[in-house]
Amino acid sequence: MKKYIILLLVLVMAAANAQAQGRKSLRINEVMVQNDSGYVDDYGRYSAWIELFNSNFAPVEISSIFISNDSNNVKKYPVPLGDVLTRIAKRQHVIFWADGEPSRGTFHTNITFTPGQENWIGIYDADGSLIDEITIPASLLPGQSYARKVDGEGGIGNPDAWEVRTGELGNTVTPSSANVLRETNKKVEMFAEQDENGFGMAIIAMCIVFSALLLLSVCFYIISKIGAKITRRNKAASQGINLKEVEKTERPDHDTGEEIAAIAMALHEHLDTHDRENTVLTINKVKRAYSPWNSKIYNMREMPRH
Repeated sequence: MKKYIILLLVLVMAAANAQAQGRKSLRINEVMVQNDSGYVDDYGRYSAWIELFNSNFAPVEISSIFISNDSNNVKKYPVPLGDVLTRIAKRQHVIFWADGEPSRGTFHTNITFTPGQENWIGIYDADGSLIDEITIPASLLPGQSYARKVDGEGGIGNPDAWEVRTGELGNTVTPSSANVLRETNKKVEMFAEQDENGFGMAIIAMCIVFSALLLLSVCFYIISKIGAKITRRNKAASQGINLKEVEKTERPDHDTGEEIAAIAMALHEHLDTHDRENTVLTINKVKRAYSPWNSKIYNMREMPRH
């Protein structure tokens, strides 16, 4: 019983550690201090916002983190529990509104920014450890955002990885979307240039398929060997033979196909007996060699005899 309890505790600790590691991949991705004509919240208001990005390739639950703009009170806004929307899909974004109205919902915080001054933002894990932080420059104008050059990249608190987004063409503000809008895939284009006829792709696909088949054949071979060994051991045990005390040449081999077939037929004959035939349906062959359905003689009645 103690072993099962210890195993359960280890699994719980491993799950908690995996979840904590997932939250460590959370990043502050883009911030707007003065929103005068851009993204609106679910109440139709223009409010300052903070965009978080899940840089991990797995979903992450953020309902236990803290968001703060006060380094002396790092647990200023705890993200509430019980909201299914706090589970961020892999490589996706979520917006928190810095409107000072936490009663409006999960994503409305008690945080407000001061325009014209530097604004510090930090996100902390449930145990109080720092996940990410950044200081927004005081020079940020209304309608401009401070964003990472590439989603989730650049480390923690590194201003070199950030830039001011003015909202102009090629420098757009991107709330709840990727900071770099990629229209093409460079890897696909490079592969298309180097393999115009598709021979390389065909060879790679064939190698993958054959490798998988080879791996499966090896697995099946190993499984068959294990099954044969278990069969020999069981057969030796049924005959009272200790395999360790018998030479390999004298050890009983596993049952052949003929032996298995003979055993199956014997069991069938033994179990499929008919001592009591209570439900046997007997069908007698009709004596007439023709079908009488259209014979007129069966439509005539006999005349009564006096």
